[in-house]
Amino acid sequence: MVSGRAARHAFFSASALLFAASAAVTISWCTAMSTMGEMPMPGGWTMSMAWMRMPGQTWPGAAASFLGMWALMMVAMMLPSLAPMLWRYRQAIAATGGTRPGRLAALMGMGYFCVWAAFGMAVFPLGTALTMIEMQMPALARAVPIAVGVVVLTAGALQFSAWKIRQLACCRELPGCGRALPANAVAAWRHGLRLGLRCSGCCAGLTAILLVIGVMDLRAMAVVTAAITAERLAPAGERVARAIGAVAVVAGLFLIVRSAGLG
Repeated sequence: MVSGRAARHAFFSASALLFAASAAVTISWCTAMSTMGEMPMPGGWTMSMAWMRMPGQTWPGAAASFLGMWALMMVAMMLPSLAPMLWRYRQAIAATGGTRPGRLAALMGMGYFCVWAAFGMAVFPLGTALTMIEMQMPALARAVPIAVGVVVLTAGALQFSAWKIRQLACCRELPGCGRALPANAVAAWRHGLRLGLRCSGCCAGLTAILLVIGVMDLRAMAVVTAAITAERLAPAGERVARAIGAVAVVAGLFLIVRSAGLG
């Protein structure tokens, strides 16, 4: 029992340190980017510098910089809800008599965040392409505030769908579900990849809100992180997801009405 308590303390202490480090770097990066200002666009909104090259920077360099910061940001945002799952996975491995359960749990986490890194690799060229189009087409840029409201509204409606509930149930599922888990590196890596794919699907709507509201907006990051963590860990996860959806729907309608000049 003492050994179990020590292992639990060490695991969550390491998780807390990793979260603190990733959050500190993310905050520092966002603060540094905000000092560079944002580009005013037609329609009364401003363009985030996350989708643009810095002076003297190449596109590959810009992509690498974005990917690095995206990965750190995902660690800060997803670790609060992932850590309990990693701990349960570690316990399940230890219960089967597997050796080095901590290392296997870490490998599972690496597989999980590898999926989010791949997601970031897809997001950057898409965001950059949209930025270029909006800069060249003022009429399209003027429609962006309404489009943001539509995305938020759609993401909120998605929270009520049966698909969302299924994805959330998969993310909240206990590792193994009563089956013996293979205690090897390949199985741990694959388990992390599967969980990452499920998680990215489950979080698609909330991630879309973050991207359109502002990928460097610390307040948006905090709100989305709290929402993801609550619907994953709260006892009544489905109710929490629907409550989050209701708030997003109202926010989306408000943004649409305000952007249309009817508010």
